[in-house]
Amino acid sequence: MPTRFTTISRLGLCAGALAVAFASIPPAAAQGADTSFFVTSNGIGNGGNLGGLAGADNQCQTLAQASGAGAKTWRAYLSTQAADGKPAINARDRIGAGPWKNAKGVVIAKDVAELHGANNLSKQTALSEKGEVINGRGDTPNRHDILTGSQADGTAFAGADDRTCKNWTSSTQGAAMLGHADRTGLDETPPAKSWNTSHPSRGPDGGCSQADLKSTGGDGLLYCFAAN
Repeated sequence: MPTRFTTISRLGLCAGALAVAFASIPPAAAQGADTSFFVTSNGIGNGGNLGGLAGADNQCQTLAQASGAGAKTWRAYLSTQAADGKPAINARDRIGAGPWKNAKGVVIAKDVAELHGANNLSKQTALSEKGEVINGRGDTPNRHDILTGSQADGTAFAGADDRTCKNWTSSTQGAAMLGHADRTGLDETPPAKSWNTSHPSRGPDGGCSQADLKSTGGDGLLYCFAAN
């Protein structure tokens, strides 16, 4: 029959094992599980050709998985335009209801209305899935241009002007609407400070190549939101 001392010793060993187990969980992984918004730390690398919305969503899901937040369903904040008989898709309708927190636990918006109004997005809060600040204006290299294809209210563009690189399937044709993750631009105008509709991409190849995106301060990065 175990003595009282033996029982206490066993309890002590169990408590010690649990302490070691909890201590072995990386802080980033524990933190990542609560993340519901991030800017991708890297792009797909093929300019505006993301493999459509599905390819962009997969990029968000893959990076979320690597950071410990893969249990959620992730969506890229991207709109598509009406084409080939298919209706437009609005970025604001793809991302769930909120609230959304960055990798540090800071709420960037409580719902869709606040996200497209007085949100808490800035260079200090628009963090990557790793909890890192994205290079902005004044940094080398500048990576603040984020692909969105969206108007200020999160809806798709109408009309003939391409703002989605052929609905995210082309690196050779069209252009993409970009937002500034650091809310900073060449001046103090509202577009320069817009997180989702600052200016269209442009460059020697037209606007959708990886080189074009880099030429104006981007890298083909995306905003990712947990939709559930």
